[in-house]
Amino acid sequence: MKAKEIRTMTVDEIETKLVESRDKIFKQRMQKALGQAENPFKIRSTRRDIAKLMTILAEKRSENAR
Repeated sequence: MKAKEIRTMTVDEIETKLVESRDKIFKQRMQKALGQAENPFKIRSTRRDIAKLMTILAEKRSENAR
């Protein structure tokens, strides 16, 4: 997911996407632990997506607070 895409979303959409991504990473970790993961390197990209979402969400919230 690109940062430009995230910046066009509303705060509610970002929060929803963040919850979905956290659920996704949980499932990926469970699959990796059970040895059923198709591509264990997707965990890295999901973690990075979560970081992007959290960063841009914090930026948007600070803009709204001003």
